[in-house]
Amino acid sequence: MVKIVSFKEARDGVADCLKCSLRESVLFADLKEEDFEKLHDPIDQYTLPVGSTLYHSGDKGDRMYTVRTGILKLVQYLPDGSQRIVRLIRSTDITGLECILGEPYQHDAVVLQETEVCALPVRVVDNLSKENPALHLELLNRWQRALKEADAWLTELSTGSAKQRVARLLLRLVKDTHESQCSLFAREDMGAMLGITTETASRTIAEFKRQSLLIETAPNQFLLDTPNLHRIAED
Repeated sequence: MVKIVSFKEARDGVADCLKCSLRESVLFADLKEEDFEKLHDPIDQYTLPVGSTLYHSGDKGDRMYTVRTGILKLVQYLPDGSQRIVRLIRSTDITGLECILGEPYQHDAVVLQETEVCALPVRVVDNLSKENPALHLELLNRWQRALKEADAWLTELSTGSAKQRVARLLLRLVKDTHESQCSLFAREDMGAMLGITTETASRTIAEFKRQSLLIETAPNQFLLDTPNLHRIAED
């Protein structure tokens, strides 16, 4: 069930972008101190609980969002009412980029794991990008990254056997990290990501556990046997 959480309830305060611990990895990475002085609109920071919705498909948006921590799913609903998860948004990713073009949000953005986001007013980003070539280039890079990720979901997670799809998803969850440990989602969500049934997702995860491809080290924390998962993914 989707939780209704107002932005007023979720708001943590105004972010200090200049001193942000993630600054080197986010959209404003190349901005100088004098650029931050031009931020006349505040960059608000929010913490959203699992199951809440950051924005809805079709809504007219005036903000993009940088994810500080947590994971969001981008959801499209099919004519029969079922959902298809088309992408995951994780730490340092930006979602809602379509707003910079004046377009409405294209998906529902739903929280999978408690998530901290910073809300970037579109007019602030638009004005800064016109004055700052580095920011404009970074915006283009973010578009390219989003397109590349969307292509990867089509080619990696929507083809092959159920075992291959689950293995590829698990490997993507630890991609670009320095460890082989991750937490898992509800099996219904896994099925919606991979285009398989909830039951198939459950059976595949159970089989991976029996084969020690997944070892639970703490509640919902799993150590991955990445070499053998790569073997399954590439078979």
